[in-house]
Amino acid sequence: MGKVTNGQVFSNLFWRLLERFGAHGVTLVVSIVLARLLDPTAYGTIAIITVFTSILGVFLDGGFSSALIQKKDCDDVDFSTVFYFQLTFSGLLYLIMFIAAPFISDFYQMRELTPLIRVMSLGIIVSAVKSVQSAYVSRKLMFKKFFFSTLGGTIAAAILGIWMAYHGFGAWALVMQGLVNSIIDTIILWITVPWRPILAFSFMRLKQLFSFGSKLLISSLIDTVYNNLRSLVIGKVYTSQDLAFYNKGQVFPNLIVTNVNSSINSVLFPVMSSAQEDTETVKRMTRRAIKTSTCIMFPLMIGLAVCAEPLVRLLLTEKWLPCVLYLRIFCFTYAFYPIHTANLNAVQALGRSDIFLKLEVIKKGIGFLAIFITVFISVEALAYSLIVTSILSQIINAWPNRKILKYGYHEQLKDMLPSMLVAVCMSICVYPIQLVKIPDIVVLILSVFVGALIYIALSYFLKVESFHYLLQFMTASRKKNNKN
Repeated sequence: MGKVTNGQVFSNLFWRLLERFGAHGVTLVVSIVLARLLDPTAYGTIAIITVFTSILGVFLDGGFSSALIQKKDCDDVDFSTVFYFQLTFSGLLYLIMFIAAPFISDFYQMRELTPLIRVMSLGIIVSAVKSVQSAYVSRKLMFKKFFFSTLGGTIAAAILGIWMAYHGFGAWALVMQGLVNSIIDTIILWITVPWRPILAFSFMRLKQLFSFGSKLLISSLIDTVYNNLRSLVIGKVYTSQDLAFYNKGQVFPNLIVTNVNSSINSVLFPVMSSAQEDTETVKRMTRRAIKTSTCIMFPLMIGLAVCAEPLVRLLLTEKWLPCVLYLRIFCFTYAFYPIHTANLNAVQALGRSDIFLKLEVIKKGIGFLAIFITVFISVEALAYSLIVTSILSQIINAWPNRKILKYGYHEQLKDMLPSMLVAVCMSICVYPIQLVKIPDIVVLILSVFVGALIYIALSYFLKVESFHYLLQFMTASRKKNNKN
C-alpha cells in the first residue's frame, strides 16, 4: 500500500459512513416495523442463537482479515490461501452447530431452537466467502464497493423479513432476514470486486499470517465471549423476554456507535498500517480520530439518552418501555467506544498484537468479575456493571500508547473534555422538554432542534477545536465539489 493522502482517507471514510448509516438506517426502520409485529420473546430467541454464531464467527476469521490488511507485501497467494482455509473451516463449524443444536435447545428448554439454529448457522459459510473479499476491499481502500453490496442485501432482506413477520412466521422472519442479507451482500461484493482466488495454497503463508492473527483471534474470542456472556446468562437465569428488552436497549445507541466506530476503524486501520514505521504520524491520526469522533459521538449519545422514553414509546410502542433503562446505560457505555477503537487501532497497526492480547486479557478479566458479582442480583445490575468496566477499559487501552506514541490517557481526556462538557450543557437544556405534556413526536422534534442549536452554537463560540476542524473540512469539501 502506497502513501495515503488525507483526501483518500476522508473519501473512503465518507463511503464507509454512507454504507453503514444507509444500511443500518434501513435495518432500523425494519426493526421498528418488526418490533411492532413480533413479540419480544421472538427477539429473545434469536438473541440466544446469535451468541453461539458470533463466537463461531470469531473462530472462522481467526484474525486473518486483519493480518491480510496489516501485512506489507500481501499478494494473491496470501488471499487465496486464507480463502480456501476459511471455506473448509466454515463447513466444519457448521457441522458442529448442526450437531449441537438439539443440546442447546435442551439446555434452554426451548425445542424450537433446533431448526432455527441449523438454518441461521448457514450464515457461517456465507461469511467465509465474504471475509476475504472484505479484507481485499479494505486493504485497497475501495470502500465504495461496500456501499452497494450492503445496501442491496439490506433492502432485499428487509422486504422478506417484513413479509414473513406480517404473515405470522415469528422468529423465522428474523432468521431469514439475516441470512438473506448476508447472501445477497456477498453475491454483490463477489460481482463488483475484481479479486478472485487463484489455484494456490501455501501452508507457510498461512502460518505467517496466523502468527499475527492468532493473537487477534484470542483477543477477539475473549471480547466476543465477554460481550455475549451477559445475553447467555440473562437467557438462562432470567427469561427470553428480559433478554429481549436488554438487547433492544442496545439497538439505537448501537446503530450510531457501530456505524461511526466501524467506519473510522475500517479506514483508519489500513491507513495507520501503511504508516506503521512513522509513530509521529500514527499519533497524529490517533489524536485526530479521538477529537473528531468524540465531537460527533457525545452529543448523539447524551441526546439519545435524554430522549429515550418518548423515542421508544413512539417507535416501538409501550410494550417495549422496559428497555429504556438499558438504552440509557448503553448510551453512556457506547459514547466512549471510539476512544477504545482509536487506541487499539494504533497498537494493532504498529504490529503489536501481543500488547493487544494482553489488554484484552486484563479488561475481560475485570469484565468477567463484574458479571460474576452482578449476575444473580438483577438484569439491571448486570447492565450497570458495563459502565464501570467501560471506564476502566478506556484507561487500560490508552496505557500502552503512553509509551508507544507518547499520548497517554490524561492527554486524551483533555482532548475529549471540551466536546463532553458542551454535550452535557446541551442535555441540561433539552431535558425540561421531556417533562412537557405534549405528543412524543413534538417532544422529539423540539429536543433535536434545540439540542442541535445549543451544541453547534456553544461549540462555535467556545472555539472547540474538533468542531472547527470538521467545519473547515466540510467547507473545503464543498468548495472542491463546486469546482468539479
